[in-house]
Amino acid sequence: MASSVQILLVGGTADGESVTVELDSNGRPPLTHHHLGSGGLAGAQIYELESAGEDARDWRYRWTGPAV
Repeated sequence: MASSVQILLVGGTADGESVTVELDSNGRPPLTHHHLGSGGLAGAQIYELESAGEDARDWRYRWTGPAV
């Protein structure tokens, strides 16, 4: 069974929300998260994984812009 973790979204329309993602076999979350808003795929926002602290397991997703 895969492990999962909640990661905070920073910036964009989902600022302050968090998402639950599965960790890979190395214990890392996906490098990007495509957040679907009320507009579905047309309004999707891209967030990229970044370190959020000194601990190797402190992450956040930073908004990089719309997916379109």
